[in-house]
Amino acid sequence: MRAAAEDLISGLTRYYFWSLLAWQDVKQRYRRSMIGPFWLTLSMGVMIGMIGVLYAGLFHQEIGGFLPYVAAGIILWTLISSIITESCATLITAGSLIKQIEIPYSVYIYRMVARNYIVLAHNALIWILVALVFGVAPRWSLVALPFSLLLIAANGVWIGLLLSLLCARFRDIPLIMASLVQVAFFVTPIMWRPGDLPGRSAFVFANPFYHFIELGRGPLLGAFPTLGTWTVTLAVTILGWGITFLFFARFRPRLAYWV
Repeated sequence: MRAAAEDLISGLTRYYFWSLLAWQDVKQRYRRSMIGPFWLTLSMGVMIGMIGVLYAGLFHQEIGGFLPYVAAGIILWTLISSIITESCATLITAGSLIKQIEIPYSVYIYRMVARNYIVLAHNALIWILVALVFGVAPRWSLVALPFSLLLIAANGVWIGLLLSLLCARFRDIPLIMASLVQVAFFVTPIMWRPGDLPGRSAFVFANPFYHFIELGRGPLLGAFPTLGTWTVTLAVTILGWGITFLFFARFRPRLAYWV
């Protein structure tokens, strides 16, 4: 357990190293592209516009209130789902480095989470444009947004660490997680509101993805996250970190053989 704790702390203190690697990952992915990472922003903006108009008509919603709701939900869902799916390959793709260079394993996880937050910063331009077009004015609820994003990042680290270890050992898990993420997208209130399922609110509020989306979407739309949302997300954080730390401490010495 001491070695696992030292790995996590030592990796976190090397923030300059993994943040630089994360930035290089984004630049390398879109090398020689005219607008670089903004291709992601452009494609997501088109998708949000099409989905917002289509589903506003299907659900008979007023587009001025519905499209900002969809935009905030999709932007945050992209962050969360990307962390989950990329976690599965984080340590596997770093296998050659793990076998050659002695650095904390957690560095690779921090790098992956930081990379997705850099992409989030690019996608934030979509929200700014939507807010300007539909008159979503900044409110005091925005003070909760940094804490919400920090809590999502904390969960992203334990999810990344746990899934990357499991996927290094069992190579079928990435395929399973890809399917589960697709299913979670449709059962989570992203393109629809919880009120669209009358009498089934328990199904919505029992979904942890909903609460993590609301952590960021609520402040953007002018509402502080509810006590229930904070309770669920903090409980998931504590439970997830507890399980992940024990798992990491137990199997960390075997990781070099798995990758």
